[in-house]
Amino acid sequence: MTPRRPPRGRPVLETDRLVLRPLTWDDLPDLEALDADPEVMRFLDRPRTADDVRDRTFARLDPAHDAMGLGYWVGLEHGRFVGWWLLTPEGPGLGEIGWRLHPWAWGRGLATEGARAVLDHGFGTVGLDRVVAETMAVNLASRAVMAKIGLRHTGIEHREWDDPLPGAEEGEWLAELTREEWLAATT
Repeated sequence: MTPRRPPRGRPVLETDRLVLRPLTWDDLPDLEALDADPEVMRFLDRPRTADDVRDRTFARLDPAHDAMGLGYWVGLEHGRFVGWWLLTPEGPGLGEIGWRLHPWAWGRGLATEGARAVLDHGFGTVGLDRVVAETMAVNLASRAVMAKIGLRHTGIEHREWDDPLPGAEEGEWLAELTREEWLAATT
């Protein structure tokens, strides 16, 4: 990782249509509604209860992530909650990117727009060396977003699940982007 002084918390990221701000406890009702939607959770898990979401929010608000300039951002379009994006540490110089949006926001390029902003922050501000992502191989929409933001497919990993989702037998689609690849694409 390029030596840099870590950012003090996560900044607000702005795109043409989105404001991405750090996740807070005030977002809990929106997070609960998002994770309770079976369509949203189709490639992730079973729909979650409010208690499940609250428990997961503790980890999503990890102050150590925030101190590195990483973590979860809530996306707002004209002040309306669209979903969230993450860029979390996975090791020295390594981050994982992801997103989760409401179905009414799908197919409009918002996932890509927000993911680009988070990715640019990770490489340009935080100084990550590599960013990875994964989704179920059958999740063609998330695979398309990964490709649009420059991640390249690195393989498929098959995992054992106690209660597999439909399509799990196809495996997890793995992708990554290095700092050098990002620089070459943005300069």
